[in-house]
Amino acid sequence: MRPEVQTFVADGPLPDWEADEEEVDRRVKQLEAISAPVTRNEAQALAACFGPDDCYGVAWSLLHLIETSPSPVPAVAPPGPDADDWHHTLWHRWGNHRLTGEDLTR
Repeated sequence: MRPEVQTFVADGPLPDWEADEEEVDRRVKQLEAISAPVTRNEAQALAACFGPDDCYGVAWSLLHLIETSPSPVPAVAPPGPDADDWHHTLWHRWGNHRLTGEDLTR
């Protein structure tokens, strides 16, 4: 995993709308430092970084970066009932809602 991805992931989930401007700007700069495309492993690690809301649109940028991976995220099974909206959005945007787990492991 590239160092810039490791840095972003190490800082955890994106902050919510109540975060101060400096924190949001710092996370934006971290995200912008990651060049596309990302690997499957990087995409899976980045998918753990969604926060409770869209973080002033930063979560959409994160989603678009994850989508540059050559493999769908999540890759094997649909998100569970406790998954957040971002994981469901990724699942549907990849078109996985039409696939079974067997299709995705071939």
